[in-house]
Amino acid sequence: MKSNEMEFWDSRYRAGKMPWDFGGIPAALAAYLKTTTPRRALIPGCGSGYEVRAFHEHGWDVLATDYSPAAIERARQVLGALADKVVLADFFAHDFGRQKFDVIYERTFLCSLPPEIWPQYAQRMAELLADGGELIGLFFYGQEDEPPPYPLTEKEAQELFSKHSPHIVDEPVSDSLPLFAGRERWQVWRRKQAAQKGKTP
Repeated sequence: MKSNEMEFWDSRYRAGKMPWDFGGIPAALAAYLKTTTPRRALIPGCGSGYEVRAFHEHGWDVLATDYSPAAIERARQVLGALADKVVLADFFAHDFGRQKFDVIYERTFLCSLPPEIWPQYAQRMAELLADGGELIGLFFYGQEDEPPPYPLTEKEAQELFSKHSPHIVDEPVSDSLPLFAGRERWQVWRRKQAAQKGKTP
């Protein structure tokens, strides 16, 4: 099975093999939520969904998706009364409606996908983000002998995101899980305003 297949992740959730499960929210996200105005947020590949509660408690209109039924089941158990904020869906095919998102939160979703799918990920982000919206989160860089997770390089990140969303924040992460220790960075990529984009879609 490939890591872009639902069964790959479903089997791991059902077996309890989740070395990527943080058990809460990272410090960088907590700081971000304290300093930004709540708007509309999307969390693709949400896993256990801990961040959903954090966004909600800070006043955000938040929606989270995952295409693993086992992940969704776990997230709904974790979230209790907020279970309706989590939807079983394929991020690349789901109809999110006409209203775009002001923030999309990334945590272990991109690095779970084979690199050949990354251009689709970047294009989908650009489609779903409002002008001036932000792709935020923890991005995995470096090397990995037995992926997933699949690490980014600086060049790959620029090729994926800079066309639509210039890089405005890049900070080290001090509270990574062992699987990602020393290789995660908190980054914010801001979607260009219409006037900046010109004829770029």
